[in-house]
Amino acid sequence: MVAVLATVFVWWLLNRSTVGFELRAVGANPSAARTAGISVSKGYILAMAIAGALAGLAGVAQVSGTEKVLTSGVAASFGFDAITVALLGRSSPWGTFAAGLLFGAFRAGGVTMQASTGTSIDIVLVVQSLIVLFIAAPPLVRSLFRLPVPGAFAAPKRSKDRTSAATGGTA
Repeated sequence: MVAVLATVFVWWLLNRSTVGFELRAVGANPSAARTAGISVSKGYILAMAIAGALAGLAGVAQVSGTEKVLTSGVAASFGFDAITVALLGRSSPWGTFAAGLLFGAFRAGGVTMQASTGTSIDIVLVVQSLIVLFIAAPPLVRSLFRLPVPGAFAAPKRSKDRTSAATGGTA
């Protein structure tokens, strides 16, 4: 329930508030945001504070729910998992929520699978790694080989009226 509320809050903040507009402007192009009168340093600090608050919320839920103490085993994997989930969710609040559910199901299902059938937990890690590879590979290959994004340079569609007028025919 806390994750759903946090997702709704972040969606509202980014898409429906002035602060969210400023954060998106600073993230998209800091120079243009500075020219428009938006404080870039304030945007960076606010983005880090919100991200830290959300990470703290996730840590509090984990520690108070199952672990009872904060150990290096609990805190060590949060950062990598968060980057992976954000990449898979395409950095949108609802996409990140869905990716978090997927990775949470992998984690819980992997432990259950290991306990009930004796299957290695490494299978879950390999599946997670393959998902990240297939999601991240197309943009990486495009940037390495400087390939255009599919559909980025599509020719504009011509209407029949313009075509027939240009050729002298009737429509």
